[in-house]
This record gives sequence, structure tokens and C-alpha cells, in this order.
Amino acid sequence: MVLAGLAAACSSEPVADDVSWSPTVDTTWQWQLEGDLNSSYDVDVYDIDLFDTTRAVIEQLHSEGRKVVCYFSAGSHEDWRDDVGSVDPDAIAEPLDGWEDERWFDVTDPSVRSVMEGRLDLAARKGCDGVEPDNVDAYDNESGLSLSRDDQIDFNSWLAAEARRRDLAVGLKNSLDLIPELVDQFDFAVNEECWANDECGELALFTEAGKPVFHAEYDRAMIDGGFDGCAWARAQNIRTLVLPIDLDDTFRVSCDE
Repeated sequence: MVLAGLAAACSSEPVADDVSWSPTVDTTWQWQLEGDLNSSYDVDVYDIDLFDTTRAVIEQLHSEGRKVVCYFSAGSHEDWRDDVGSVDPDAIAEPLDGWEDERWFDVTDPSVRSVMEGRLDLAARKGCDGVEPDNVDAYDNESGLSLSRDDQIDFNSWLAAEARRRDLAVGLKNSLDLIPELVDQFDFAVNEECWANDECGELALFTEAGKPVFHAEYDRAMIDGGFDGCAWARAQNIRTLVLPIDLDDTFRVSCDE
């Protein structure tokens, strides 16, 4: 436990190395993880699935002037991914709330980190410009694990350093409570439903540092019913999309249009 605490203290230092590309607070985006990719949106960045997207699709997006952020789960076991067989079964814990086919990873386990290194290598080989590692908040969920806040900071800091070592910009997904310790190490934030949960103010450390907040809401109440949620989002200087929770492009409202 003492060694883990020392690792957390060391790895929570800001990552100094620059990457070739990082987004700005004005960078526009599209987020689609399911279905046939709709590449017609006039945005700066596409956030798409690392595994389901071919290098050819990424190259096509690049040829159209887009940057590409590649999504993968860094903190959960998805049994349909072909690389999870090398994770120690003892490092696979309880299901995620609402996602019964995913189970929390023990992010202190070396086999989990080895798989994540492979995923970052894959992102680099495919030509991704950045990565969005998801589910990096097991410590704050009913995971069946005894993870501490320092354990999570250590893992998230390690992820950021490993991504940037591969010249990949890296986003912090949700994990609002960890932003003060991690904002210097990440290039952008990705957030789900901070408006619905009245939490968007906690993301201000990113925008104040000149780093974008890519924000998605799944409830159209933000834009329907007389409340001008897009004016609110622009006032917060966050890049807000209203999307289906399946992220399959069945509808899309952008507050930047």
C-alpha cells in the first residue's frame, strides 16, 4: 500500500511532453460509437470507436481535414473485445450499473495495464490523433473492488503519460472529482450529462486552462421546452451535443451550429 501511494504521488505530476496535436476550447466535434459512420458533419474532430474503425476510415477523415479521437474502455471488461483474454480473471469485478455486459477492472492489476498499453499501441498504429479512455472512475462506483482515490489517480495519470508517450492527445472522461489533480496531464475532457446532473461548473478548470470540454447530453430537455440550453452551453464555453444514448447518429443537435 505504501508503494502504491508513492506511485500515485509520483505519477500525479503534470506530463511535460507536448504532443503533435491537441484541441482548443473552440474545437468542434462529433461523437459516434455505433452504426455506420456518418462522416458528413463539418466538425474538427471525430470521436469514434478504436476497435470498430479501420485505419482506412481514419485516413479518409484525415484527408477531409478532420482529427480523430479513438474511444476505448480503459476501466471495464467488455467480453467481445479480442484482447481481454490476457487479463487476470481476478482483476474482473462487478458489472457496471446499467451496462450488465461490462465489468469493472481492477486498475491496479498489471495485466490490465498491459492490455491498455496494447490498446494505446493500436491507436497509434491506426493513426488516431488522440484517445478517449472510458470508465476511469471505478473507485467512485460500486465496483466490488477496494480501490482508493489515489489508486484511480495513479492509473489515470499512468494512462495519460502512456498516451502522450505515443504522441496521442488524451481526454479525461467524466471523473469530475479528480479534475484538480489531473487537469494538467490531460489535453481535453469528455463529459456525459453534466447539465442534467448540475455538475458542469466542475469542468471549468479545463476551459480556464485553454482545454476543451466535449460535452454530451442525452435528454432533449436541454434544448426543448423553452430553455435555451445551447446559449447556456456557449456561455460555459463547452462544446455541447445532444445525442441518443446509443451514440448511433439517429439524431444530433450541436450547440455550435
